[in-house]
Amino acid sequence: MTNPMNSIPDSQIRIAPDVLRDFVSSLALKSGMKTDNAELLADLLVKNDLRGVYSHGSRQIATYARIMRNGSINPNPETHMVSDSLTTFVVDGDGGLGYFPAYRAAKELIGRCKNNGVAVAVTRNHGHIGAAGLYSRMLAEQGLIGYVTSGHQLALSPGDSVMRAAGGSPMSFAVPSGNAPDMVLDFGAMHDLYEQSPHVDELFRLAPGLVFRSMGLGFMCQALGGFLAGVPAEQERAVRQYEGANQGAMIIALDISRFTPIESFKQEMDAYMRLTQQMQPMPGYERATLPGVLESEREREWSAAGIPLDHNHIEILKSIAVELGTELPSGLNAHSDQ
Repeated sequence: MTNPMNSIPDSQIRIAPDVLRDFVSSLALKSGMKTDNAELLADLLVKNDLRGVYSHGSRQIATYARIMRNGSINPNPETHMVSDSLTTFVVDGDGGLGYFPAYRAAKELIGRCKNNGVAVAVTRNHGHIGAAGLYSRMLAEQGLIGYVTSGHQLALSPGDSVMRAAGGSPMSFAVPSGNAPDMVLDFGAMHDLYEQSPHVDELFRLAPGLVFRSMGLGFMCQALGGFLAGVPAEQERAVRQYEGANQGAMIIALDISRFTPIESFKQEMDAYMRLTQQMQPMPGYERATLPGVLESEREREWSAAGIPLDHNHIEILKSIAVELGTELPSGLNAHSDQ
């Protein structure tokens, strides 16, 4: 199922990406973040909005501002390497948001992967990394295959459903194409299967294998993105300076050219995309596409036409702006009074 939060709103107002970036950056600055990090965070959040990934877009600044201001997260982290070899390294997030160590890791992986064929990074001691697809896309844009996952601190108790052990973490795969959009799969392993989600029992009755596979993916997120990054399985063993720095991540980059000529590979991806689009779509959908196509189309269109935001999204931004004493951009302010 598609996250309903990521549906294009029927009732909407459009805002220019640059205006939204500047606004989000100003909120991050008011929350105590330094300029470089505020601008990077704003850019990454607005990129998600541009792709229609609203759940991980600019609305998240409200949560981030509050946890920075209450001391759960370090507003001014200094990321640093704590382990480094030719093809592997670990980036410590210094108790801040996970965007900064994950972005640093993805950038560093590009050169190392091209030089060595494969490179792997782990990030630790940070909060939310946002959409995993942000970082896998960075690798695909450089002609590399990217894989990203994260894990977080669980609180597991005897008698709980084993589904809780699967957590709620994401993973993303990104594969470059030629003329077609890159294929980007970005999903929560247990999305729609949380204990409180509707229809869980019915889904398990109809397709138990589907549920177990999702749980298995969730278990792997915890092992690779959590335990490998130093997040303990038992909450009572966690020792942290910042309570909200309870996550880790793993990013893998593969150089296609070490296995097959990259242009040939991209041609096959383009052909795959073309053939797929000629097939019958799933029930209730108008088009058959590979993952990443819709996001690419929205990013191209909305960069020019503006990002459509619904009333709830705007109210979230208005609420944190009032809290921080920051003015809304004129277009959003006019809409919020309606």
